[in-house]
Amino acid sequence: MNMQTPHMLKTSMRLPLAREEVFAFFAEAANLERITPPELGFEILTPQPLHLGEGTLIDYRLRLFGVPLDWQTQIICWEPPRQFVDAQLRGPYKRWIHTHGFREEAGETIIEDAVEYCLPYWPLGEIVYPLVHRQLHRIFRYRQQAIHAWFIEGTREA
Repeated sequence: MNMQTPHMLKTSMRLPLAREEVFAFFAEAANLERITPPELGFEILTPQPLHLGEGTLIDYRLRLFGVPLDWQTQIICWEPPRQFVDAQLRGPYKRWIHTHGFREEAGETIIEDAVEYCLPYWPLGEIVYPLVHRQLHRIFRYRQQAIHAWFIEGTREA
């Protein structure tokens, strides 16, 4: 019997911008490549432009720990500009549900990410949990730095 408890990763950051502007950035699927560490070799395979909404399927290719992986997610909740949720249908995790939340506070937008995930091959998969945990935290730190650079430091591409 599988008694695996899902792991949670939660992060948040604050931007001095309107929620609609911040959400619009995330609603453009191509921006996911901009905020993913380059060493992951992240590539969206679904033809662009891609209109995001509930039910949208997105196919990706990336490398985790040097291993090439195909990944497919589906947008299972789409509530602009408040939140959207994507769930892995095919990929490296047994379970992956990523909630992207956006709320306004004192004229700023707070971006909140919550990822619920389970590793495959329970209980053996749990052996690599510390490595996966560190890698996910590093990826989300990179995302926050890239988002900050895009909006605040003006590193937007022409």
